[in-house]
Amino acid sequence: PPDQCPAHSGVFQLMTKSECHFINGTEKMRYLYRYFYNREQLLHFDSDLGHYVGDTPYGEKVARFWNSQPATLEYYRSQVDTVCRLNYELSIPLLMER
Repeated sequence: PPDQCPAHSGVFQLMTKSECHFINGTEKMRYLYRYFYNREQLLHFDSDLGHYVGDTPYGEKVARFWNSQPATLEYYRSQVDTVCRLNYELSIPLLMER
């Protein structure tokens, strides 16, 4: 059937991406949590900075709101240990065999 609302005929995509950057093994790790909408990065959390950074005007507004939530910030700050360090320790025996 024809689209009832031609203005909404585009494809919209919301995507998040978690990244662990390992620098010098477990001595220095960086956790990034990035938010994209239609292939444009809106904002990201950087564990080196310890807070959200807006990459677009809308992303700056969202970052200000999430930076005002202490529980949210604490959760993402802890991801370096709970996600990155754990995955590194689980992966290293497998990678060392190769």
